[in-house]
Amino acid sequence: PAVTFVAQTNTISRPPLLPSMGGEVAVASKAKGAPGAVWPLWKLILIALPQLGVQVLWCFIGPNSAPYMLHLGMGHALATLNNVAGPITGFFTGPIVGATSDSCTSKYGRRRPVILSGLIATWVAGMLFASAEHIFSGDAAVFFAAPMYWIMDVTINILQTPHRALVADLASEEQQVPMQVVFVFFMAVGNFLGFSIMQIYDVPVEHMLELMVGICLLNTLCIAVQFLVAREVPLQREADAPKKSLCAPVCDVAKAVRGSPRLLYHLAAVQCLVWVGNTAWNIYGGQWFTSSVFQGDQHAPEGSDRKDAYREGNAAFSHGGQARAVLQLISALAIIMLLLRRWLRPRLVLALCIFVGCVASLLAAFAVGHSGAFAMVCLALSVVPAAGSFAIPFGLVATLNKRAEEEGKQVSTGLQMALLSCCVLVGQQLCTTSLAAIQGKLSLEAALPCVFMLAAAAQVIAGCGALCLDDTPPAEAASDMEAESSQDIVEEGSTAESRARSPVL
Repeated sequence: PAVTFVAQTNTISRPPLLPSMGGEVAVASKAKGAPGAVWPLWKLILIALPQLGVQVLWCFIGPNSAPYMLHLGMGHALATLNNVAGPITGFFTGPIVGATSDSCTSKYGRRRPVILSGLIATWVAGMLFASAEHIFSGDAAVFFAAPMYWIMDVTINILQTPHRALVADLASEEQQVPMQVVFVFFMAVGNFLGFSIMQIYDVPVEHMLELMVGICLLNTLCIAVQFLVAREVPLQREADAPKKSLCAPVCDVAKAVRGSPRLLYHLAAVQCLVWVGNTAWNIYGGQWFTSSVFQGDQHAPEGSDRKDAYREGNAAFSHGGQARAVLQLISALAIIMLLLRRWLRPRLVLALCIFVGCVASLLAAFAVGHSGAFAMVCLALSVVPAAGSFAIPFGLVATLNKRAEEEGKQVSTGLQMALLSCCVLVGQQLCTTSLAAIQGKLSLEAALPCVFMLAAAAQVIAGCGALCLDDTPPAEAASDMEAESSQDIVEEGSTAESRARSPVL
């Protein structure tokens, strides 16, 4: 049998290679912020700060979008159906923005130019959407605000997509999962601020413009801090590299989907199902409180019992949302402790988080009734699967890509994270269209508990899928492969030896 000799060579220091989309290779200089540099954790935390501002925006606009459209005069079913704007626009915007930021060759870096563009666009779209009733009157305000809401969803997706990728670019392999949990921490703080903002006015949708200005100012401040700290190495395209066409981002999306590891597909399916349940709470939790639990009506005359009940429901939802944000923070800290100490595998932590959300959805559908306190408890518990789904899947993808980058392989961190976000949007789409269909047969008060039944069913399947994730640690995976290889060599050697000893006929 042939004998193979393995030669050991010395490692030669050279500038690290930054893989980019479309098969290009860019050379990064040895500067601070290059892939080889290790950033202090406190700087990475400041770079992740804009996630707080984005989460305040989502937390406020999510549960108030349909009530705002109702305030302008749109019907119940159409107001719910208009929420498909986020899933539809985000499904295409996220991957394209991720691919664009992966291949951006601006002298200011790959991620920051995209973030700045998203911030400016969000200011414009947000102001126009929030001021619809001040610019137009009657049906014209509805016809203007509805498409502007779709445009605003596009701009927010442009703004938020590069944040995780920027942190993943600068963090070391050991910092990837903890930094993704830091994102969950900021999201918890953002949710707390978002629900607190709703308490400024008894009926927030009647003061949409003032509140939107404050939220956009907060996002501007967070991004200013990020830009002061972050230092990116510009991506340099080789002189003989072909020029990229306008369709290049779409082609890059297809290539990334085709070349992604199987773990990404598994995580994508779990994320989709988890977010059927999360959307029921994030987008329609406020309406469930005001319409189903407290039986209020935002269109009731001032001073009537239904109007007072609506205000009480909105206040209870805001207080429950604050408790939800605190529990999200506690959950994030518990998750990072479990992952760092390696007491449980990531898949077990994720599955446990999802099953907690399933219990909350079942209680909301069958047990809460008109108890405001019980509803607030369920609202708080519903955040646990969101904390797990934002921390663990993104952390696993970031770790896989960081290791592949160190091995010299081509990776697309921003694009793959955008693809995971797309699965979140698919779950939102399923939840929204299901509720709109149910509203065609039932009133809003009766339809909302039904959507929590759907949420519980989806989360049961997602939790079982999470238990089957392949989250084997890299060291164990490598040792298993070496053991299998050694076993194959031993078996081949034994076979050859037995053949040599057997008589030739």
